[in-house]
This record gives sequence, C-alpha cells and structure tokens, in this order.
Amino acid sequence: MAVKIRLRRMGAKKNPFYRVVVADSRFPRDGRFIEEIGTYDPGKNPAEVKIDAEKAKKWIANGAQPTDTVRALLKKNEIL
Repeated sequence: MAVKIRLRRMGAKKNPFYRVVVADSRFPRDGRFIEEIGTYDPGKNPAEVKIDAEKAKKWIANGAQPTDTVRALLKKNEIL
C-alpha cells in the first residue's frame, strides 16, 4: 500500500479550500482517506495553513510520501 500525504479539495465552485489527508495513492483525490492531519486555505490573504506537526512527522516516519504541494507547505511551516 503506497501511502501519500496530499490535498483533498473541499469548498464551493471557484472558492476551494483543502484538507491535508493521508490516503492510499490508489484512492481518488476526494475519496476515501486514512486520516486528516490539517487544512490549507489559499483564498485568505495570506494563505492559512494549519497542520498537526506530530501526526505529519509520525506518518512520514512510517513511510508516507508527501506530494510536491504538501511538501512545500510542510517546509514553509518548518515541519520538514
């Protein structure tokens, strides 16, 4: 099972916000997931990012691979 840390799109049309989730890479983008570890709202100025550092580090230690966008968010929040 290839586990990824990725964004799950939520919100209205033309007004997205995202949840940072841990999911099997075979599941659809907005489908089933294992655990929610944070949120990302690019609509606010500046963009609002809330990620549970403990959960993120635990999943990365267990082998979960963050996507490029999530990796950038983790670096910005000094989790990676």
